[in-house]
Amino acid sequence: MKMLLLKDVRKLGYVGDVVTVRPGYARNYLLPEGLATEPTDENIAAIDEEKKRAAAERAARLKQYQLIAEKLADVSVTIEASANPEGTLYGSVSARDVAQALKEQGHPVEAEFVLLDPPIRSLDNRMVRIEFTDEVTAEVKVWVVREGGAIEDGDEAAADDSGTDDADVEYDGAVE
Repeated sequence: MKMLLLKDVRKLGYVGDVVTVRPGYARNYLLPEGLATEPTDENIAAIDEEKKRAAAERAARLKQYQLIAEKLADVSVTIEASANPEGTLYGSVSARDVAQALKEQGHPVEAEFVLLDPPIRSLDNRMVRIEFTDEVTAEVKVWVVREGGAIEDGDEAAADDSGTDDADVEYDGAVE
């Protein structure tokens, strides 16, 4: 089924493109979300101005993504997570966690750009691919370390006043 895109759809096409999609994809996603319409001559002519504006916006966004990707070239982030003694995480580190860690370092990366398949489930380090567009990608090193880590001699007093209550301490002792 042929559809005229009204907005950019990742991995499908850009505004003004006439694309061939399966009827269910058009009926269940593209049409209800207002992303596409029927490719009539009137619709194609009406979207011409929007197509030019979207191309200029896309070029500006591409430059911005390239700058961010260059800054990410030698970046590494550390994420603390709870793990058992063998190093297996109780949960997992997801794309959202990686994006949040990058934002905390001042890099505007959204979770949708982080390709993390499968999620990180152990204490380790891994190269994670950041894909802004099909053309612009970067890789960052993600270190997953045990939550709390080792306590230095000078930090023991600060750790005692960390705000944990007795129930947390008893629970932590029962696990070990």
